[in-house]
Amino acid sequence: MPSAPPPAPPDALRATAVALLNLSGLGLGYLLLRRWIPTAVCLAATVVLLLVALPADADGVPGTALVLYAVLLLLAAVHGWFAGLRTRLVRPGQRPVALVLGIVLLAVPVGGALWYDSAQNEAVERALLDRLDRADRQVSAAAGQDFGTARSGYRDALAVYRDLAVHHSGSRAAGQVPDRLKTYYTTVAAAYSHRDYCSAVEPLQFLRTVPDSMPKDQLGTLAHWPDDRLATSLYECGAEGLGDGGTDWVTRFGDLLSTFPDSDQAAKVVPAVDAAEKKAAKAVSGKDPCGAVKQLGTLNTQIIQLSNGSSTQADGLVKVAGRAERSGDAGEYQCGVKQYEDGDYEQAQQTMQQFVTDNPHDGNRDRARKIAIGAEVAQTLPAAGKKLPTTASGGGISVTVKNDSPDDITVLYTGPVTGSFTLKACGSCKAYSFASPLISGWEPCSDSGKNYPQRTISLPPGTTYFVHKPKSDSTATPGSDTAKLRYGYIYTECAYTTQTLGSTY
Repeated sequence: MPSAPPPAPPDALRATAVALLNLSGLGLGYLLLRRWIPTAVCLAATVVLLLVALPADADGVPGTALVLYAVLLLLAAVHGWFAGLRTRLVRPGQRPVALVLGIVLLAVPVGGALWYDSAQNEAVERALLDRLDRADRQVSAAAGQDFGTARSGYRDALAVYRDLAVHHSGSRAAGQVPDRLKTYYTTVAAAYSHRDYCSAVEPLQFLRTVPDSMPKDQLGTLAHWPDDRLATSLYECGAEGLGDGGTDWVTRFGDLLSTFPDSDQAAKVVPAVDAAEKKAAKAVSGKDPCGAVKQLGTLNTQIIQLSNGSSTQADGLVKVAGRAERSGDAGEYQCGVKQYEDGDYEQAQQTMQQFVTDNPHDGNRDRARKIAIGAEVAQTLPAAGKKLPTTASGGGISVTVKNDSPDDITVLYTGPVTGSFTLKACGSCKAYSFASPLISGWEPCSDSGKNYPQRTISLPPGTTYFVHKPKSDSTATPGSDTAKLRYGYIYTECAYTTQTLGSTY
C-alpha cells in the first residue's frame, strides 16, 4: 500500500477558501489543512497584536506592528493558497462551505479594526478632555496670583485652548472651548470686577492681544469684551493718581487718549484734569501754599506732556495747563508770605523776587518787592523779620545815608517802612583798617573835603533795620544797623569798608 495518500488534483476554489480563512488572522486555513505550526504562528501573531493594541489609547498601535502583522497575513494567505491547491480539507470538506466561511470570517479583522478605531477615537477624546481640564485648573491656580506671576500660566492655558480649537476642531473638547474662554476672560480680568482699576489695566491689555492668536469664531463677542473695561480702568486709575505728584496718571490718561480717543472715558479726561488744577489752585490759600504752588508747577508740566500725545483733547489740556501755570505764578506770593512767617528768609526772598518777575501786573507785586527786601534784611538781622513788611511809605523823620566806601552799595531797610536804594562808590574813599573803629575819636563820613554820595529818606518813628550791601561782585560782608527813630532828631547812616587779612567788611 502507498505510504501517503496521493495529492489531490489542483483546485483553485479550495485554495481560495484556504487563503481567505488565513486572512482572518486565526490561521483557520492552515487548520483545515492540518498544518499545525503555521496555525500556531498565525494565532500567536494575533495574540501579540492584541496585547500591544489593548486597551486602546490615544496613541494607537505602533505603525511597525501593524505593518508586520499585515505582511504576515498576506504571506499566510499566499502560502495557504498554494498549500490548499493540492491538499484536501479536513472539514468542512465541501469547498463552497469553506469559501463562504472564509468570506464570513473576514469580518473578524475588519470588525476588529473598526471597533479599535472607535475605541482609539474615544481615547483621543478623553485625552483632549484631560488637556482641557488641566488648562482649566491652570487658569484657576493663576487666579490667586499677581498678574505678573500668573501671566505665563494664562499664556500656557490659552495655547491649549487654541490648539484644541485649531487642530482638534471636531472634538468634544474643542466644542467646550468657547465656554472656557468666557471663564478665562472673567478670571484674568478679576481685578476689574473688584474695582481695583490700576491692577486691572495690565490684565485687560493682555486680553486685547488674545484675538491675535485665537480664531475669531471661538471668541465671538469676547474679541471686544476688554475694550470698554480697559478704557474705564485707564481713566479710573489715572484719576486716582491725578494731583498726587506722581507720573502714572499721565501714562494712564495718555494710553486712554491714544487707544480709545473717541470713548466716553476719554471725554472725561479734560474735566478731571481741570478739577485737579482748581483744587491745587484753591490750596494756595490753605495751610501749605508752597506745596500747592509746587503741585501746580508739576501739573503744568505733566498736562503739557499729556497734550502732546493727544489729538482729540489737546486744546482743552493746553488751556488747563496755562491756567495751572498762572495759578502757580500767582500762588508764589502766598508761598513767599508763608516762608517769611516761618523764618525761612532766604527762600522767601527768592520766591518773592520770582513772583515779581513772573507777575508784572499782579496787585500784590509792590508788596512782594517789599517782602523780598525785608527777607534779605532779616537774613543779616533776624529781628527784622518779626513783622511782615507792608506797602507803607514816607514819614516825618529824616535819615541821611552816606557812602564812605570805594564800592557801590545797595541800602536795604525795613521796619514801619520798607525800601531800598543804591549809592554810587565814593571815588576818593578807601577801605579803613580793621582797627580804625577802635581808635578814639574816629568817625567815618566826617571828612569835609570829600563829597560822599548820599541820599535822604523820610521814615516814621520806630525801629528800622538797615543793611548796607556791597555791589554784587564784591566779596565784602554786608554791614548792618538797627536804628530806633524818634521825632526831634536828625539821623545819619554811614556805610564804610574795613579790611584786614584779606577780608572786607
